[in-house]
Amino acid sequence: MLFTKFALMGKSLARYDRDWPPTFETDPNSDGQKAVKAYLVENFLNPAAGEGSAMDKLRAKRERFDSSGLNRKFKTTFKEDIATYAGQKVTGEWALAKGANPNRRILYIHGGAFTVGSAISHRAVTSNLSEKTGCAVFSPNYRLMPENGRLASVKDCQTAYRWICGHGPDGPAELDKLAIIGDSAGGNLTLVMAQWARDNDVRPADAVVGISALTDSVYTSPSIRNNFETDIMLQPLVKPLMKIPTPVLAWLSWSKLKIKPKDPIISPVRGNLSGLPPTLLHASAQEMVYDDSVRYVAKAKEQGGDATLQSWSHLCHVWHIFDEMLPEAHQALDEIAAFLSKHGVNG
Repeated sequence: MLFTKFALMGKSLARYDRDWPPTFETDPNSDGQKAVKAYLVENFLNPAAGEGSAMDKLRAKRERFDSSGLNRKFKTTFKEDIATYAGQKVTGEWALAKGANPNRRILYIHGGAFTVGSAISHRAVTSNLSEKTGCAVFSPNYRLMPENGRLASVKDCQTAYRWICGHGPDGPAELDKLAIIGDSAGGNLTLVMAQWARDNDVRPADAVVGISALTDSVYTSPSIRNNFETDIMLQPLVKPLMKIPTPVLAWLSWSKLKIKPKDPIISPVRGNLSGLPPTLLHASAQEMVYDDSVRYVAKAKEQGGDATLQSWSHLCHVWHIFDEMLPEAHQALDEIAAFLSKHGVNG
């Protein structure tokens, strides 16, 4: 009976499946695509198959992630800061392009499967966002798993959200406009923050953007299996789970996280999607979480929300971060800047 209960969790979302053609077509054989694929094999597939304990591999992965932000030069200035609210503190950093408006702010929540990543690892995205929008971009270093529980990341993002509403890069200051943006796990947290703000009388964002966002922690999207072979980045993470039946996987998730996988606090697509800020989701038609975005937008539209999906063909998970290899990364970031401008956020 218990497994049957968990098995029924994912069925209600199937009616939101859509066969939407990609918004943008890309060339899978371009030099940029080949360079990214080689990078993913070297930094995701090969290390995952190497020797060492799980924690050793995790520490090495965290170092690789941060090295991408440390080993290059940016035009943007980065400034360390501490988000503080009601006694809670979260470290992070501002990305500040020249002339960025300190009162027009973006809260950027980094991805990394809730286990890796930081403000430093995602400088390629935060710097570009500040350059392209003229906004001050703050990225918090929320607590990671497995050292911390799953809800620690939610609480830290809530702290950062409340703090950024009254603090800019130069200290306490009024807020003119606010956007929340996040990728992958950070996209999940971004969509969770939008619902949390609505339900707790917190100042809503003027616009919300999810990049390759995980929206359903029950993991029932068809693309998780259908796109397994084409999503090199997520393969090492998902492969061990592929042989586990969905109800068993859901039960294991619940037993470890102490949260029901269908709870909107970790599965925003399963929450009430009405009354939310204008929302833009980006996804690649070849990534495993593609249908997470499809289902979220379809459900939001059904509930009267202002939600848009822009999808690209043949690109990897969170391709926005490969700005030095892919023209499509800049195309996608430009689309985000245009969306924020449409809703009055840009500085």
